[in-house]
Amino acid sequence: MAIRFDKLGVVIAAIAAYAAFLAPFATFRANRIVPGEGRLILDALPAVSGPLLLALVVVAIVVALLKTPLAWRLVVSVVLLVALALAIGMAGGFLTPPGNTFARVSPASGFWLLIFAFTLLLADVLTRLELSPFVRLAVLLIAAVAVGMLLASGAWDSLSILKEYANRADTFWAEARKHVTLALGSLLAAVVVGLPLGILCHRVEALRAGVLNVLNIIQTIPSIALFGMLIGPLGWVALHVPGASAIGIRGIGTAPAFVALFLYSLLPVVANTVVGLAGVPKAANEAARGMGMTDWQRLSGVEFPLAFPVILTGIRIVLVQNIGLATIAALIGGGGFGVFVFQGVGQTAMDLVLLGAVPTVALAFAAGIVLDAIIELTATARRKEAVA
Repeated sequence: MAIRFDKLGVVIAAIAAYAAFLAPFATFRANRIVPGEGRLILDALPAVSGPLLLALVVVAIVVALLKTPLAWRLVVSVVLLVALALAIGMAGGFLTPPGNTFARVSPASGFWLLIFAFTLLLADVLTRLELSPFVRLAVLLIAAVAVGMLLASGAWDSLSILKEYANRADTFWAEARKHVTLALGSLLAAVVVGLPLGILCHRVEALRAGVLNVLNIIQTIPSIALFGMLIGPLGWVALHVPGASAIGIRGIGTAPAFVALFLYSLLPVVANTVVGLAGVPKAANEAARGMGMTDWQRLSGVEFPLAFPVILTGIRIVLVQNIGLATIAALIGGGGFGVFVFQGVGQTAMDLVLLGAVPTVALAFAAGIVLDAIIELTATARRKEAVA
């Protein structure tokens, strides 16, 4: 029997082999800012744990490389991700000298590449299984609970990123609230303004090209440049408009960050509203018109419900985009997880950078999965209504 290789599995196996045998698994530093020393898996883990982890990786590489059943691929990807999560916490305790409060142990490139490889394998399996939206949401919830349990258990407390968190716990949650408020608030404002504007552009064709071109131009402006451009006008408003400063409008801080994110959010919302409404079947409109529906009744009862999945796709794009862009707001005093990122860059403390970057990526990833599930559920409901 000829051996059959999985195309994606070849890539995963190559990444995993390099990460496990050639790349450092953990980095040890005498303190938080000095250059680190990379340690391979066998050097970063106790005598039994290191070879055991390598053996698991070898088995997983073989399973990924060959055309194996999806159940096998699912099991090895989950087992490896759990093993890696436990192993990096173990490495932190193993490499840190007893009683030393200055030493820092961080995940190195090998750990991140292994996480990437087996997350890719798991994602491929879940895609091939064609899970329902509810099952995907359940998987996300299980993953979140598992990470929460690891954090609560103290298994990762010896890692540098958790030590950075311990020193900034109150600040972390304050900045987390600012980050989420910026991302969701600007999205809400864009929906309130963008939906009517999109409907208007759909109905008035002469207006469509001009509005979309202006929004496209705004989208091409680099985020840092747009934040800077807003400092002057908002500073002028704060000085000359009574009460503006009292409600938080200033040249720096949350106001310019909020306005910039709002402006970036408009194009996906407006464009998807136009595309969604344009995709409504003419037969549906004609039937509604034949029933004597007014323009408003057709819009609210026929066109908008049919266009909603497309509009929701634009909202998904905006939310994921804003969660990432809100990080840049820290440069102008807007707060958010970017505070830790830029503090870490300034102090050459990469674990402080990770303290801001990791929750940002996790939030964007979770938001994408949740909204993808909602979009699919909405589209399925619309198709069932159409058949009925």
